[in-house]
Amino acid sequence: MILPIAETWFETRKHGDDITLIFEPHVIPDIRCNMWHVRGRDRDLLFDSGMGLVSLKRHVALVTEKPLLSVASHSHFDHVGGHHEFDARLIHAAEADILAAPDRRNTVIEDYVTAEIFTAAPFSGFKADEYVIRAAPPTGLVAEGDIIDLGNRHFEVLHLPGHSPGCIALWEAASATLLSGDVVYDGPLYDTLYHSVPEDYAASMARLGTYPVETVHGGHWASFGRQRFAELIDEYLEGARKPGCPAE
Repeated sequence: MILPIAETWFETRKHGDDITLIFEPHVIPDIRCNMWHVRGRDRDLLFDSGMGLVSLKRHVALVTEKPLLSVASHSHFDHVGGHHEFDARLIHAAEADILAAPDRRNTVIEDYVTAEIFTAAPFSGFKADEYVIRAAPPTGLVAEGDIIDLGNRHFEVLHLPGHSPGCIALWEAASATLLSGDVVYDGPLYDTLYHSVPEDYAASMARLGTYPVETVHGGHWASFGRQRFAELIDEYLEGARKPGCPAE
């Protein structure tokens, strides 16, 4: 199948409260990463950076307006492909070595990237089986309880392993907003990857359920509110939010 060349690779969608979704519309939804940009007084936050196929800095002006902290929810290819473009690159220590030396296995490229996940090509001559991401050695590490300080906004780092050992979410208590990465979103949740630990995932989900979350901006699919958040946690703990399950 010969794919058309995409005229534009990124789209943006404002979600209010100075939070903007950046996404790659020509990647199928289950693989397409939600990149979350949060505007702050002193600096901005970019939570995840997509596949790195096209430059975010050249094509999304939003990420160049202020000093920016690029924080990785974890090290899978769809979340850290663009991290090399940014000067401040943060990730949990458990996956710092992957961000510094990514390959097709440790970023799960070889498991998920085929021509079939694209509806258009990012550039002429693109071949899915040659896709790799560039190394982006972290400039700093984040750990449980750390605060991402934007000046007027403060996000607490929650270490929530299971999907991968270094998975984090960012919790803003003042707005009851959770940037959840791949820990929880409204789609099938993956806990059978090479470094997944289902027991850890279950513990992370149970812990999340104790937070008074009102809005969740996940790593994939659409954002949702408190009731759906509770339902998704319950469904996962009951074994019904995995690929191939009826709840998908």
